Amino acid sequence: MQQHTYPLEAWCIRETSFDTDSHFLDETLFALGNGYIGLRGTGEEGYSGPAGTSLDGTYLNGFYESEPIQYPEAAYGLAKVNQFMLNVPNAKGVELWLEDERFDLLSGSVQSYERVLDFRTGVLTRTVEWTSPQGRSVQLRSRRLVCFENKHLFAIEFEVTSLNFNGRMRLVSALDGAVKNQEAGDDPRVGSAVSGQSLHMVGHEQNVGFAALVQRTHNSGFMLVSTTDTELTGADATIEIAQVEQRLTQTYELQAQTGQTVTLNKYGSYFSSRDHAEAELMWRSKDTLATAKAAGFDDLRLAQEQYLADFWQQADVQIAGDDALQQGIHFNQFHLLQSVGRDGKTNISAKGVTGEGYEGHYFWDTEIYIFPFFLYSKPEIARKLLEYRYAGLPKARERARQMSHATGALYPWRTIAGDECSAYFPAGTAQYHINADIAYSIKLYMEATNDQEYLVRHGAEIVMETARIWMGIGSYDREGRFCINQVTGPDEYTALVNNNYYTNAMAQMHLNFAASIAEQLQAREPAEFARIAAATVLEANEPAAWRRAASLMNLPYDAALQIHAQDDSFLSKKVWDFANTPKENYPLLLNYHPMVIYRHQVCKQADVVLALLLLSDQFTLEDKRRDFDYYEAVTTHDSSLSSCIFSIIAAEVGYQDKAYDYFMETARLDLDDTHGNTHYGVHTAAMAGTWMGVAYGFAGMRVVGGELHFAPSVPKQWQHYTFKIHFKGALLEVHVEPGRADYRLLQGEALNFTHGGEPVALTLSQPTQSRSFA
Repeated sequence: MQQHTYPLEAWCIRETSFDTDSHFLDETLFALGNGYIGLRGTGEEGYSGPAGTSLDGTYLNGFYESEPIQYPEAAYGLAKVNQFMLNVPNAKGVELWLEDERFDLLSGSVQSYERVLDFRTGVLTRTVEWTSPQGRSVQLRSRRLVCFENKHLFAIEFEVTSLNFNGRMRLVSALDGAVKNQEAGDDPRVGSAVSGQSLHMVGHEQNVGFAALVQRTHNSGFMLVSTTDTELTGADATIEIAQVEQRLTQTYELQAQTGQTVTLNKYGSYFSSRDHAEAELMWRSKDTLATAKAAGFDDLRLAQEQYLADFWQQADVQIAGDDALQQGIHFNQFHLLQSVGRDGKTNISAKGVTGEGYEGHYFWDTEIYIFPFFLYSKPEIARKLLEYRYAGLPKARERARQMSHATGALYPWRTIAGDECSAYFPAGTAQYHINADIAYSIKLYMEATNDQEYLVRHGAEIVMETARIWMGIGSYDREGRFCINQVTGPDEYTALVNNNYYTNAMAQMHLNFAASIAEQLQAREPAEFARIAAATVLEANEPAAWRRAASLMNLPYDAALQIHAQDDSFLSKKVWDFANTPKENYPLLLNYHPMVIYRHQVCKQADVVLALLLLSDQFTLEDKRRDFDYYEAVTTHDSSLSSCIFSIIAAEVGYQDKAYDYFMETARLDLDDTHGNTHYGVHTAAMAGTWMGVAYGFAGMRVVGGELHFAPSVPKQWQHYTFKIHFKGALLEVHVEPGRADYRLLQGEALNFTHGGEPVALTLSQPTQSRSFA
């Protein structure tokens, strides 16, 4: 499998030839979504290539099937049920027939071909000139969008011009419910273990233009109504409707004339009982399609452009001097917007809505990697991600009881609906740091927004309930240190260890934050505190116990090496033999038993180095440099989460060349398919890590104690860069060029922060200031 080399254009990706070798990958890169619906970038006519070279997927964020997890050897408390995102009915299908010849890019000949995904319009456009095996020539132009303003709706404009053909033409619009999920092979990151169809048909409805499938999942019990509505313009046509099992078709037949253009507009919608009562699904579907059809494709396109214009006005990162990077970062930001749930009931999965990797599960990636991008670019979406975690609090309480915690809440490592779905507990359930990661994101949100209403309604309860788990899992040793044993940190090549530095340091932050919230609410909003304390049965002495545990937290440090030890045993292990490990044996997890890896000193990804970023003020620059040097030498970066963090810390400690190299690996990870698995879906955490690399890395942005700081630098490959952040009700533009940073207040009355340790104050009367740096 190989990739296209796309022209370096800032605001789109464009392919100018159809390539079967890269087709599977291109389906991911040209995918469209709106945070709910995801349509992989397969042509409307489908793909007739060999099995295993295409996945014509349609996905709904948060819509899932469940299956019992089968353990050959079971144990108490293991996750019982897996949830996996479904490949739902394919509603985008449009076949084109010229007499008895079907349009297929793998037959006949292609005279010209272009496909463009435009990040400013949100429209996927494809233009093809094709000649059939018998010499009939047409030009096809299709445009596709998935509406940001209506999560249930997508639209296609399918336009055909006859170039030399007079005769019978048929356009067949299909709604195909006979779809399956991809089956997992030996790679644990790919697909589900379920074969066969996960949706069974309950009923259907069809009349001229309109088609609907009503289906239900076998185990999770959800109903799904998938609908389409079509209309043909440009010619008179007869219409025939048909059903073959779960495939509904609308066939438009006409007499084509050379030079004549006909257009099929197709509108599709998905409604499920996760969002609405079953009795409402059909009428809501019909109402959505009727409204869309009345508006027309062009009105939907204009609304899409307006939504994106507002997004880019806040989120755009401009980089001068590196066209490949500019394209990469726009691509990443666009896919993040396409992937993120914004209804408070859904999150953002590791692969977004572009593929079935990791089964559509949500991870800690959201809070630590993805959340900052939305917090500072579009904070209303950030709040919805936090609301999702509040909706999952009852399930987190259940999980805590399963794990023998009498109080508190333990969030799942992998999930869709809130249940733990990780079947391999050493690298899943043991990652207790998920609780601290969620608390960290709430702390970050409060520092950036001061949204007290959120804190009282949702945040305080989450932070305090999750903090209690540390008291359940931790204990004091004979020296009086608070220790947290048998956990796994971010580095999944090191499992079930005592006192993982990242986990303990984040737990310390979490416990102090929880105590501060309790003290603040008790003093300022005693009635609300009493309500939360009653709901959680919070004992009066608990906040003080949190403070004590935090103050006595065991944070491993090796005095001889002068570095923070990843855990109690990491530095005593044999270092992995990197010199004699063949390149084809990476990633290690696909080539070595976990126990082999666990016995060695080797990291899959940033662990201590991640703590250096998140808890930046707790380390000196010399600490960071020594830790970076040591852990860089033993890290494989087999995880796509790794390079961006190493880039940020490298920039901070003055390793500018390393910072840039790590950053470039992150910025174009999917466009260049550097991990070789993007055909299974994009890497949303790495995409967000690109934004972090600009803001946290090269601009040196940190928030410490609610105060905003910058310490900018400029890679020698760049002329300048610009980005914007929302902070405390203000919108700040940061423009950095060699030796100078310009700060401009775009919204808000005032903003105070520091540049290189020096105070900067922006106001309405003085909205712009410049500062120099070495």
